Amino acid sequence: MTATEPVRTRTSIVRVVGASLVGTTVEWYDFFLYGVAASVVFGDLFFPKGEELTGTLLSFATFAVGFFARPIGGVVFGHFGDRLGRKQLLVLSLLMMGVATFAIGLLPTYAQVGALAPVLLTVLRLIQGFALGGEWGGAVLIVSEHGDPARRGFWASWPQAGAPAGQLIANGVLAGLAAFQSDEAFNSWGWRIPFLLSAVLVLVGLWVRLRIEESPVFQEARAKQQPVDKLPILEVITRYPREILTAMGARMAENVSYYIFTIVIATYAKEHLGMGKSFALNAVLIGAAIHFFAIPLWGALSDRIGRKPVYLIGAVGVGVWAFVFIALVNTKNFALATLAVTVGLVLHGAMYGPQAAFFTELFGTRVRYSGVSVGYQLASIIAGGLAPFIAVALLKAYDSGYAISVYVAACAVISVVAVTSYSETRRRDLTAL
Repeated sequence: MTATEPVRTRTSIVRVVGASLVGTTVEWYDFFLYGVAASVVFGDLFFPKGEELTGTLLSFATFAVGFFARPIGGVVFGHFGDRLGRKQLLVLSLLMMGVATFAIGLLPTYAQVGALAPVLLTVLRLIQGFALGGEWGGAVLIVSEHGDPARRGFWASWPQAGAPAGQLIANGVLAGLAAFQSDEAFNSWGWRIPFLLSAVLVLVGLWVRLRIEESPVFQEARAKQQPVDKLPILEVITRYPREILTAMGARMAENVSYYIFTIVIATYAKEHLGMGKSFALNAVLIGAAIHFFAIPLWGALSDRIGRKPVYLIGAVGVGVWAFVFIALVNTKNFALATLAVTVGLVLHGAMYGPQAAFFTELFGTRVRYSGVSVGYQLASIIAGGLAPFIAVALLKAYDSGYAISVYVAACAVISVVAVTSYSETRRRDLTAL
């Protein structure tokens, strides 16, 4: 075996991809389920009665709390992932997310226990965020470090497809309940069903993940390297500050646009346009199905022409499409609203598809888990975590969806600058980093 040849493993890349995809699907199902519920029911159930948009703002504030916990989870899981390996931490993150989501389905409401209700909701949201903060880095790394370097963008994009898959399942379950239940029944007990169902999905995810082997690139690096004399997070900050900032900047357009196209649309359609719950839920349902297949296609294209060109297509695209998106949704026509969501998500996929390989290629093996987790999750606070809150606040202040479009376009400019300022990474050898 040569110095650069990875430790051989019997685990095929298909099995590794499948394990990562199943796990990320479950975790994103849990995470997005909260976001959708926050936009349509949590404001009424867990906060004092008042103006409807104010209740939704409070609900989205708890949604944002999960994002503030994600960098902490990224640091903790990254530390142990760089010391112990990717697999063990992936199993732990999935278990934590599942327990927290199941518990949300059992929570008493504000009418039952008063102020304790939003407190408990916030605590469980923190656990969700902490778990997801450690999930993403491990899932994309174990695939990137197993696969053929020439097809790294394609293989690493599949864990990314877990986001629309989780969104698809979450919105599908909620849309189904909304279609067959009255608003009274849904608000009373129906909303709990999707949260309780997460227990079944977690068991499936754990069974699949426990059957895969550790990353061969990590195993080789651990066998050769001397003990690390400082925390992985400190080494990341001192050796890779530019890479962290690049990852954070690249995520601005990707993260913000995703939550506008999938979460904020539910609030916008319901409270600004006066449409029913199913209008936005069904539009996102269709868009997420197409998004799922678009992500690996964009990832494969990044293997051919590079991460940067594909990423820039997405960043520029969502910045422009944000204005068309609002115009189409404003028609209150379901077909046009579905078109708005679908095109927006396809353009988002141009960023999300190559993102896993791109971020993996930014950092060295000994601190890669910490690096990708911190860069990815720090951006989640100022991008995705605040996106629904900022969007609803802009809507309340200006009474126009185009204020939200300007917000997305500004984030797109940041991402374009971040990506263009860094060199192409697709030909980098992970074993040499």
